[in-house]
Amino acid sequence: MKTLAGECKRAVLAVALLSILLGGIYPLAVWGIGQLLFPGQANGSLLERENEIGGSALVAQPFTSPAYFHPRPSAVDYAVSGVKSGGSNLGPLSKRLHEQAKARIMNYRKENRLPSASRIAADAVSASASGLDPHISPANAIAQADRVARARGMKKEQVLRLIELHRESRQLGILGEERVNVLLLNLSLCAQE
Repeated sequence: MKTLAGECKRAVLAVALLSILLGGIYPLAVWGIGQLLFPGQANGSLLERENEIGGSALVAQPFTSPAYFHPRPSAVDYAVSGVKSGGSNLGPLSKRLHEQAKARIMNYRKENRLPSASRIAADAVSASASGLDPHISPANAIAQADRVARARGMKKEQVLRLIELHRESRQLGILGEERVNVLLLNLSLCAQE
C-alpha cells in the first residue's frame, strides 16, 4: 500500500507541476516575448482609423458598397449563419459549384461593367478555403478600380496608384502570389477623402 500511495503522490505532484509550467509559466513567457518583439502581430494586426478599430489586416471584411474594393467571395454567409469561417467542400465536379461560379462571374461582370468576353481573375469568383482571406490578386483589384473610382468621384489613375502602393510581393520572393490587402486598400481610399 505504501508504494501505491507514493506513486499517487508523485503523479499528483507531476500533474500540479506540469499544470503550473505548461498552463501558466509557458503561456505567459510566449505572450511576453510576443508583446516585446511583435506587439502588432501578437495583438491581432488590428488597424485603426480615427482612434477606432477598422478591422484586422489578417481577416477579410465584408465590403459590399460600390465605393470599396470587394474581397474574395466567401463560402459562408456570415449574416445568416453566424459561422465565423469555413469552406464549401464542393468538389470540382459539383454541379452546385459550377452554377455558383457562373452566377458569381455574371454578377462580377455586371457590378464592374465588364464586357462578357473579358477574362476574370479566379479569386474574384472563387472562395478561399477558410473564407477569411484578406487578399485579392492585383488583376482582381484592377478590374474593380473603375467601379471604385466612379463611385468615389476619383480618377481611375488615382485608384490604380493606390493599388500599386498596396501591392505585396511573394513572401521570401518565392511563396504565394502577388496580392493586395483589401482592408488596407479600402482604408487608404477613406484617407483620400
